[in-house]
Amino acid sequence: MVTALLAALVHAAPDASAHDSRAVVSCAGNNTISFSPGLSLVAQRTRIGGSGAYSCLSTDPALRSGTSSISGGGWNGCFFSDATTAERITWNTGEQATVVYHLGNVQQVAGHAVVLVVGRVVKGRFKGRTVASPGLQLALDPLKCASKGGVELITGPSTLVIV
Repeated sequence: MVTALLAALVHAAPDASAHDSRAVVSCAGNNTISFSPGLSLVAQRTRIGGSGAYSCLSTDPALRSGTSSISGGGWNGCFFSDATTAERITWNTGEQATVVYHLGNVQQVAGHAVVLVVGRVVKGRFKGRTVASPGLQLALDPLKCASKGGVELITGPSTLVIV
């Protein structure tokens, strides 16, 4: 349903030129996120790292895909997350954008993260624009929440919607 809604948003937007900073962009892909130390039953200060790869629909026909690196930190656990992250995106056009996510709803359920974060492009293409990034990242072994090392890696589908 989310994908259909995002596709409708892109198709309903006005045409944009190849370098129009007002282009509407909707991307779907995957993220892999690491936590150090790993997520445990009790929230603790963690460092966050990761990467993403996206295929995109846009009112700018030249913009078709992007890859990203993700970094940040905050208080995180298997049932709680309060963090600030930055996603540095390199578009297939060679342009870049840096998104900072301050506001979000990350529900941790036994190591599975149901994510809806909202951020703003602070640098590069689309500077000043709002970005929503819903996704579902799954722990490879959610029982690790109760182990000494915790859940160090989650991966799964994610989207980027730039409005």
